[in-house]
Amino acid sequence: MEWTFQTAERLVAALRAGEVTSEELTDEAIARIERDDKAINAICVPDFDRARAAARGADQARARGEDRPLLGVPVTVKESYNIAGLPTTWGMPAHRDHMPAEDAVQVSRLKAAGAVVLGKTNVPLGLQDVQSFNEIYGTTSNPWDHGRTPGGSSGGSAAALACGFGALSIGSDIGGSLRTPAHFCGVYAHKPTLGLAATRGMVPPAAPALPADLDLAVVGPMARSARDLTLLLDVMAGPDPLTLGVAHDLRLPPARHERLRDFRVLVLDDHPLIPTGSAVRAGVNRVADTLADGGARVARHSPLLPDLTEAALIYTQLLFSSSAARFPVEVYEQLRSHAAGLSDDDRSLDAARLRGMVLSHRDWIEADSRRELHRHGWRQLFAEFDAVVCPVTPTPAFPHDHQPDPRERRIDIDGVEYPYLDQLVWAGLATMPGLPATAVPAGRSPEGLPVGVQLIGPMFEDRTPLRLAELLEQRIGGFRTPR
Repeated sequence: MEWTFQTAERLVAALRAGEVTSEELTDEAIARIERDDKAINAICVPDFDRARAAARGADQARARGEDRPLLGVPVTVKESYNIAGLPTTWGMPAHRDHMPAEDAVQVSRLKAAGAVVLGKTNVPLGLQDVQSFNEIYGTTSNPWDHGRTPGGSSGGSAAALACGFGALSIGSDIGGSLRTPAHFCGVYAHKPTLGLAATRGMVPPAAPALPADLDLAVVGPMARSARDLTLLLDVMAGPDPLTLGVAHDLRLPPARHERLRDFRVLVLDDHPLIPTGSAVRAGVNRVADTLADGGARVARHSPLLPDLTEAALIYTQLLFSSSAARFPVEVYEQLRSHAAGLSDDDRSLDAARLRGMVLSHRDWIEADSRRELHRHGWRQLFAEFDAVVCPVTPTPAFPHDHQPDPRERRIDIDGVEYPYLDQLVWAGLATMPGLPATAVPAGRSPEGLPVGVQLIGPMFEDRTPLRLAELLEQRIGGFRTPR
């Protein structure tokens, strides 16, 4: 039997039953990478010798009667996570030789759960793109169309999963970096509630690996099935032991419902600041129809929904204030000069990005206060609904675009061009208030490209969108191998 595209849940069951060994699974995954990855370039840092040793160790542990959640399952890890003995560069040429001494906390949790790490997956420069290319490792291509991007910044992980290079991967998300690659490659990803999963060791090269609370950014699971997301989230979830002095243990509340007909879902397919492309709109409608056919209560509008324009502007300012915080002084001063020249009535996202990059502490506090009002609005909405279905981005995967200045790039939406970075507004809908969001496949575009949607859930109720993802997978189908 070929195990390549089996779910992690199935692999765990097969390993427990003695149907296959970890060595066999690992050898099969490595052979597939060596055969197919030249065309995709998803695995930027292979670690095959240590993977084979870990697989042997997993088989020996099982023979001794040990059983752990991922014992013997081959996985990959986004390049941005520290792994002792492997480079962590974030695609930055100046740090191509940076070699951390310790594993990131999530890598430690993977290994403690028995997973076999095959290697690291490719990322964009500094993790700051909706694509995955850099000068060190080159360009990762979409398995469905090699002329298109797999997304970013966890694009290497999504491409690896779509190609069968391991059963699971871990990534990170601040601007849709888990959800967009999943949407572009036809796989699953979950952006956890802000603060749910410890992030220590998922830091830029040369930065100290401290248990800091990050704003907006999270780490999370990627997989080829909804149930596998839950399996991996249970390994990842919990506070950093350095902050509590205890092992991680967090009891998330159960899903609100087990049956599709009990869910109350708000469906959104329009954003005031950017159109939704026809292929993505069709995917959203496909999910909405599936929910309605399954007996769920589906609404298209609600007065409880926080204002989408203000949400996008707050998100943009918070995001770009974080991304520009360590810019060189001379660059920062140039940006301040440009921002001072903006018209007071310029409410574009371009203007919000520029203002965000030079946001004063006083203005950041004001933006944060407005975020809290939005969080309260979401709490009120989730008293009436259990989940929100909406796009991840306005389009399926787009052609590679390596124009050095992202502000000069454009995104084509049904034949009309829009600013490239404006596509982040849908990802920001869940990111700004810190809500959990599960990206799920929702069919194919007319060109045969994957289309996904995101299921946004209530804060710290991650199991609710994850359960909805499972129920949708049963009815609408899930991952399909690229062809």
